[in-house]
Amino acid sequence: MDRIEFYKHDLGEAEIASVTETLRSLFLTLGPRVREFEKAFGAHLGCEHVVGVSSCTMGLALALEALDVGPGDEVITTPMTFISTPNAALFHDAVPVFADVDPRTGLLDPDAVEAAITPRTRVVIAVHLYGQLADMRRLRAICDKHGLALIEDAAHATEAERDGVRVAELGDATVFSFYATKTMTSGDGGAVVVRNPAFYERLQRLRNHGVSKDAASRHKARYAHWDMLELGYKAAMTDIEAALLLPQIPRLHERRDLRQSRVERYERALAPRSDVELMSWAGRSSHHLFTVLVPRGRRDQVLDGLGERGIGAAVNYRAVHTLKYYRERFGYARDAFPVAADIGDRTISLPLYAGLTDGEVDRVVTALGESLSANR
Repeated sequence: MDRIEFYKHDLGEAEIASVTETLRSLFLTLGPRVREFEKAFGAHLGCEHVVGVSSCTMGLALALEALDVGPGDEVITTPMTFISTPNAALFHDAVPVFADVDPRTGLLDPDAVEAAITPRTRVVIAVHLYGQLADMRRLRAICDKHGLALIEDAAHATEAERDGVRVAELGDATVFSFYATKTMTSGDGGAVVVRNPAFYERLQRLRNHGVSKDAASRHKARYAHWDMLELGYKAAMTDIEAALLLPQIPRLHERRDLRQSRVERYERALAPRSDVELMSWAGRSSHHLFTVLVPRGRRDQVLDGLGERGIGAAVNYRAVHTLKYYRERFGYARDAFPVAADIGDRTISLPLYAGLTDGEVDRVVTALGESLSANR
């Protein structure tokens, strides 16, 4: 039987035509297609100010830069995330401070966040893990109470909603990823969404070396000089990436609904099993990932079993504080954040994408059951 891949994109003729149009145009980077994407994505989110960037990682770094985060400042976030989230603080010589997570969802625990606040805390980064929104109402209230900025890491959550709150509604900045495996992809790329016009203008400069005008805005009959206003980065989205993304925006909700139907099929099949623990949803999830927890000490054997049976799988994530760099630099013990550590030791992400068929879901469920039974 053919291998069932962990992820498959569904880019097609519309994306090919859009990219071809751009390749035949004058601008290939930070030009009119980027502006077109920023406007369309903003309309999707209900946000006016969108800044296309080269990656979610750079988007997080730029957001912290625009908030003037610097040496010795503390940034609270979750250890149950990809390393780019806390690394963004390290880029500015700030200190990432972890708070543990809810065992049912893997999401940042607001009580743990408030307990971690010190006089040096400047920012909280809430990660919308697996596609579900963190508890933004509580986190916004905590940040307002303590005078902190709140950033949403929405790499997984382009379509998410919870408690009547949409993604990018309550954060001071929200950062998206368009990496190869995301629900909307350009291979790489990202976006930062903000509601403050001054914040928006600064992010536009910071993504482009800190200069006053980009090449497209200077493309006029008469030459226009630019100036460097501050130290910035090479972090702009390209028009080629924007061209890939634009045709995907109208299909976002349709594809989310398809992923949800696959998740529901998985859950119906796996719910009776005592050796598989299902994570809970919080609100209307984007369903970027479908993760399960397997018995302690058996995760890697189950991964091997899935691979032997032609099933792609992944780990999202091993808790950041258990990784070598963070252990050695900050001296973290595994049980410093026990809930995140336990999820990180047991989690497996199964195939999930809009094109996954019912038959393929059933094959994955069978292979998972066989892998668990073989490794008792």
